[in-house]
Amino acid sequence: MSLPRPDLVVLDVNETLSDLAPLADAFGDVGLDPGDVEAWFAGVLRDAFALGMLGDNPSFAEIGGALLRARLRAAGHPDPSEGAQQVLGRFVALSPHPDVVPGLLALAEQGCRIVTLSNGSADVARALLADTAAGGVIEDYLAVGEADAWKPDARAYAHALAATGVAAERAVLVAVHPWDVEGARRAGLQTAWVNRTGAVYPDHFGPADREVASVVDLAAVLGELPR
Repeated sequence: MSLPRPDLVVLDVNETLSDLAPLADAFGDVGLDPGDVEAWFAGVLRDAFALGMLGDNPSFAEIGGALLRARLRAAGHPDPSEGAQQVLGRFVALSPHPDVVPGLLALAEQGCRIVTLSNGSADVARALLADTAAGGVIEDYLAVGEADAWKPDARAYAHALAATGVAAERAVLVAVHPWDVEGARRAGLQTAWVNRTGAVYPDHFGPADREVASVVDLAAVLGELPR
């Protein structure tokens, strides 16, 4: 049986909406290997997840900055703190992927409510979208700091549902990260995996309800579903 069209679209932010590619230049500008952006970002998630398991609720900037300073010290940067701030400044000034704005507008036209739910700051998501054509369709910018737990902890998704008053089965979590999709699946939400790169979904997680190549494609798929 086909799942109903969700009333609420819950969007992951970092990588799902934001294009991290320009960070390669930011890394290069401070003397880091431009190819290390992915490893740095994965390290932020790893250490934040570990701290979360220990009962902490760190900020993305706290962990990201610490890992950048460590890399910069190892690279012999004369001022690791300044270099880290330079990279983080570029991080908060990223642009959305080309499919994001038209995809969000299409979802809104179908009557979907739209919120973001980030493991980073809500202000980063706001800066990413507020001044775009899609800024007016974002109902709220939510962050896990208000939930006391990073995604994929169930409390993070529960925070989004409580903030919007929507039942889990009427919401869909949209993300490029399979671990985020798995967390939402276990929390009872519908799920959509955005696979822009043609990757293979890991089979140690339960499958996403939908796999799409872009947010535009997601809007097309959801538009065909019954309410």
